Amino acid sequence: MARSKSSSRWLQRHHADDYVRRAQQAGYRSRAVYKLLEIQERDRILRPGMTVVDLGAAPGGWSQVAAKIVGDRGRVVALDVLAMDALAGVEFVQGDFREQAVLDQLLNIVGDRGVDLVICDMAPNSSGMKAVDQPRAMYLAELALELAQRVLVPGGDLLVKVFQGVGIEEYRRALRASFDKILTRKPKASRPSSREGYLLARNYKL
Repeated sequence: MARSKSSSRWLQRHHADDYVRRAQQAGYRSRAVYKLLEIQERDRILRPGMTVVDLGAAPGGWSQVAAKIVGDRGRVVALDVLAMDALAGVEFVQGDFREQAVLDQLLNIVGDRGVDLVICDMAPNSSGMKAVDQPRAMYLAELALELAQRVLVPGGDLLVKVFQGVGIEEYRRALRASFDKILTRKPKASRPSSREGYLLARNYKL
């Protein structure tokens, strides 16, 4: 089957992407690692010994970074509905955490210790229609917040992908109700044409 013009353009852009080449050379699973690395350099959200939950983790780039930084004394629990190849230092749960059995599995892994940081790079499959995609993206961000409120220890942080558009200000208000500080980040590795950005919510308060 012949590729569509849009998919051909995406492939051309992908192969010409410097971050893609860098990720391949460094052995990272995705170019998205450079978004997290830039935020880490600026905000130091990952530290040795932390417990981290990575939502929408596949193919595992963010989990790779997190596991390396938290080290042997830390834990990284990755979740995704998609399968993910095993990673050293990462415990993987496959499934939808909206389902009770999957949530229970996560909670059992975390145990009484709780979670220091939730990171979420989830995005919906794009339909190309903003009126459809934006509500889907906001829904995923809301799910990440709900889970963070369930598992974070006091003082914990949430890093979540968002897309500028309808619902973003309401979401910021929801974050402010649970965290002391809300920061906006647009890493250089995020494509300039993309509406994506990240909200870093710091110091969770029960």
